[in-house]
Amino acid sequence: MEMSHTLEAEVTPPLPREGQGGKVAFPSFYLAPVSYYARLAQYGGGFVVDGDEPYRKQTLRNRCYIASPTGPMALTVPVVKFVPYRTPMRDIRISDHGRWRHLHWTALQSSYGRTPFFEYLADDLAPFYEQRWEFLFDYNQALQERVCDLLDLSQPRPARPRPMPYYQLFGDRQGFMPDLSIVDLLFNMGPESIYYLHDPKLLDSPQYSLNTPMAPVASEE
Repeated sequence: MEMSHTLEAEVTPPLPREGQGGKVAFPSFYLAPVSYYARLAQYGGGFVVDGDEPYRKQTLRNRCYIASPTGPMALTVPVVKFVPYRTPMRDIRISDHGRWRHLHWTALQSSYGRTPFFEYLADDLAPFYEQRWEFLFDYNQALQERVCDLLDLSQPRPARPRPMPYYQLFGDRQGFMPDLSIVDLLFNMGPESIYYLHDPKLLDSPQYSLNTPMAPVASEE
């Protein structure tokens, strides 16, 4: 499979836009970056996830980045062929090609099995890699709702946010890898994760994924 080292701008538009009922509308991402959840925390419950935007391939809509001993690693959810720039996100179907659910969960176990909170959180996330999902939007949405529950985004803004960077398992050999998937923060920091999401550096970022690391990824068919 051809490998690509480029990553296009992940957000259209660069900031949340107004959605239904006056709530801000966010794009649907697969295990979105830390900075995405920092913005969700900023808006509290006043947001919706946009399922009507046209799907764009090779973006965070079906891809996340996690830590590995050699640096950031991409995990991509395969999708069924679609009409480019015309198919709404909510109509994109997941392909079961290549046992991706098994491969993704194995990668998460390998990368985070020794982190402080993996065993504590594994039972909450494992079911998403055990059952089949038909639509990518539904899958992303269910994962996001579970992550929001784990982060407890409903709690008030902490009086003393924790500044970045946070502890990472491979930080001693790779240095801090910024803006990885939210699971990187959760597995490493557990209940303290919410304090880091309110770091002003994250909230001031003009785009969700300005710091999303580049990494070799398999190009999609």
